[in-house]
Amino acid sequence: MRTVDAAGLEIGDDHPPRIMGVLNVSKESPYKPSVFNDPTEAAEYVDRNLIDEGADIVDIGLESANKRLDVLSADDELERLDTALSVLDHVSGDAVFSIETRYHEVAQAALENGFDMVNDICGFADPKMPTVCEEHDAAVAKMASPPDLTRPGAIEEVDDIYDALELNGFTDKTIVDPAFGGWSEAKTLAHDRETFDRLREFRGYGYPILVSINRKNFLRDVAGRSTEDALPVSLAATSMAVERGAHVIRTHDVRETRDAALIGHEFKRRRVREPGDVSVEELDVTTPREAERHLDRIGASTDIAAESVTRVFELEGLSDADREALAAAAADAGVTFVGGETGGLLVGSPASLGRVSGLVTPASDALEAALETVERGVR
Repeated sequence: MRTVDAAGLEIGDDHPPRIMGVLNVSKESPYKPSVFNDPTEAAEYVDRNLIDEGADIVDIGLESANKRLDVLSADDELERLDTALSVLDHVSGDAVFSIETRYHEVAQAALENGFDMVNDICGFADPKMPTVCEEHDAAVAKMASPPDLTRPGAIEEVDDIYDALELNGFTDKTIVDPAFGGWSEAKTLAHDRETFDRLREFRGYGYPILVSINRKNFLRDVAGRSTEDALPVSLAATSMAVERGAHVIRTHDVRETRDAALIGHEFKRRRVREPGDVSVEELDVTTPREAERHLDRIGASTDIAAESVTRVFELEGLSDADREALAAAAADAGVTFVGGETGGLLVGSPASLGRVSGLVTPASDALEAALETVERGVR
C-alpha cells in the first residue's frame, strides 16, 4: 500500500486516518449548515467547525451532486470558484484544501491559486484531469463513476466499481473512492451495504481509500433514523470503515468522526510492514475476492485466489464414526481437522474446504448437512 503525500499530509497505512471536512459554496447543497456564499462567514466556519475540530483536509464543493439537479458547466463552476478562493484568503487555520469538481479546467484554476488537491467526483471522466493533477504534483481523490461528466458516481453493481475506478488510469497520488450514496435512481441501499461489506477489496489497488458515508441512507435504514438523528450510526460505520482499510473519512461532523476513526485505527489488525531492499507487507486478505484483487494488481493469475485465505469452522455434535470419516476426508482434501470429544475444528482454504464433502465416506445425514453449511459459508 503506497503512501500519498497531499501537500505534506501523508495518507496511508502507516499514518492516522485523515478527516476531510466539507464546505459548500453551492446554494443547492442539501446540508445547509455547511453552505455559505459569504467568504468571511465561510472562513469562520472552516476555522471553527472544521479545522479546530480536527479536519486535516477541507473539501470545498462548488455545486450539489444531487442527481435531480442540472449539472453546472465548467464555466459555471469557474464563476463560483472565485468565492472558494476568497475563503482561502480569509482562513487562518492550517489544513490541506481540496476542490471538488469534475472538470480539469476548474481543477487547474484551483491548483494554480492556492488549492492543494482535487476531489474528482466523476473519476477521470474528463481525461485531462489526471494530467492536470500530475503537472501540479497534487493528490486527487478519484470517485468511481461512469465515463460521463453528467453522471458522477452512478455505479450500481459492486463489481462494476472496479472498472469505473480504472477509467483513464491512476496518478501516483490517487486516492480511490468507491462512491457511497444514491447517485442514481437504480442504485439501492443493498448496493451500498454490499460495497461497505466488501470495502477491504479496494485495498487491492494499492492506493489509499476515501469513504464518504456520513449520515448516508444505507446506514440510516439499519436503525430507522432520520438524517438529523443519524450521527451514531455514522460513527459506528466510521470505526468499521477504518478497521477495514479506509484512510480518509469525508464528513460534516468533524469532531465526532475524528474520534470514531481513531478508535477504528487503534484496534485494527496490525500488519507486518518492513521497508528495505526487499520490502515486506502482510496483506489484509479475508476472502478469495480480496485475494483476486491483489493478484490482479501484480499481474498474476487469479486461479489460486480460493487457496489464499484460511477459514476455520467448528462442528459440534459429531458421532465417533463421523469424526473418523471427516478426519480421513479432510486429509485427502488438504484440510486440517482437529477433533474433540464431540466435535472438532476444520481449518483450510475455501477451495479445500469445498472439497471435503465429496470425499467423506461414509457420511451420516447430519454430517452431510453440516458440510453443506460449510460449503455455503466459503462461497
